[in-house]
Amino acid sequence: DGCSDLSAYERKRLKNITENAKFFAALKLHESAARLKQLTTKRQSHATKRAKPKKVEEDEPARRRSMRLLRVEPLEVPLLETPAPLAAEPYPQVPVGPLPMVPEDQENSKWVEALLSTWMRISEVKAESADRGTPDIKRYQESLSSMVLSEENIRKVVKGRVCSMAIHPSESTILVAAGDKRGHVGLWNVSCGTEEGAHTFIPHSFQVNCMHFSPCNPAHLLSLSNDTLRCGDVTRAVFDEICRSENNFSCFDFLEENACSAIVSQWDGAVAVVDRRTPGASPQLSADIGFSRTRTVHVHPVDKQYFLAAGSVDVCVFDVRYLKAKGNKPLSSLPGHTRSVASAYFSPVTGSRVVTVCADDRLSWIHEEGRSSPPCRHNNNTGRWLTRFRAIWDPKQEHCFLVGSMAQPRQIQVFQDTGTLLHSFQNTDCLASVCSINVVHPSQNILVGSNSSGRLHVF
Repeated sequence: DGCSDLSAYERKRLKNITENAKFFAALKLHESAARLKQLTTKRQSHATKRAKPKKVEEDEPARRRSMRLLRVEPLEVPLLETPAPLAAEPYPQVPVGPLPMVPEDQENSKWVEALLSTWMRISEVKAESADRGTPDIKRYQESLSSMVLSEENIRKVVKGRVCSMAIHPSESTILVAAGDKRGHVGLWNVSCGTEEGAHTFIPHSFQVNCMHFSPCNPAHLLSLSNDTLRCGDVTRAVFDEICRSENNFSCFDFLEENACSAIVSQWDGAVAVVDRRTPGASPQLSADIGFSRTRTVHVHPVDKQYFLAAGSVDVCVFDVRYLKAKGNKPLSSLPGHTRSVASAYFSPVTGSRVVTVCADDRLSWIHEEGRSSPPCRHNNNTGRWLTRFRAIWDPKQEHCFLVGSMAQPRQIQVFQDTGTLLHSFQNTDCLASVCSINVVHPSQNILVGSNSSGRLHVF
């Protein structure tokens, strides 16, 4: 039929197309679709006629929705005030460079001056080192049982969720610093006993991930945010800028007793070496250690050249002397983790033990030479609205560590490195929230726990 010049394959293909077209024409799909569309339109028309229009009142209040479902940070709004919109504006950006140590509440200047004067005075007295040998467990438990929480030792110090804390080593005055998600740093003189003992400063634009008083000069408070490492110097009433970077910082620790240099971890997995004695605000070295994410770093208490890095599923020991830009290999890797690791810290005296917190709901501790103890079951499912748990060693004891708890009643737990639960700090009348971040005084029986609303509890 005029297709004699086509090949056998092409003639067969045209024949199949023709037969398929005849088959679909016999089904009359187009006519059926048209009838179905007419029927659907007619039903919708009848339903519209039967439906009564809803009466809308001008003063009808807007429907409230859960802030948790909207994934919006909870805002504390005083009574009798207009609530802030759910889409909160970004926090104001802090200027680059040194900042004056001026509190957010500048009205009570005399009380702020008293707080800073107290900090300066207690920093001049050298704290005595505590006995941190092998503990008498029974005696240690008795000392833990003697620590209590009272209403006057509870205070809201910062506005947002607490992400880090530090405690001054003074033996005469309890001075606590807390950093929150908004970049605020709160100072609380617990020994003051009045409402004027706590004040808030704003040295950062982003959440404060880590804080330490300088081990050689506690008049210096170093705080690390996502983009900056600052030093609050109370003698000059200024927050100096030590380091600034676009590679989001997550944690830091001092490489020397004089606190002149530090190892800083980054959320992208790398680590950086910062030296305060060099000019400029850039790290001296940025090293790729092969992690996809690095959450905490911790320097060995005896051999300062070694540091511990904890990442997504990695816990490794590195030698800072051999760090280079790329191709770094760990000295040792601590096994046993298959999910995200929140923290890892050396024991305070010998550094022969490491305690870790993992998202697999386990606490693990590794002894020297890589020997691991059986992990301890522990609910670490804090969710997105609570700061993740970090198990910290009691600086006065080589074999005991503390960690927050999701258990009811709310409590802070103390474990021995054998996995034995030694004590639970709790008070059903005063403690009704989860204390994710905790800090222990280096020489006194003092524990401070913080929650996600900026409130501190001192046992």
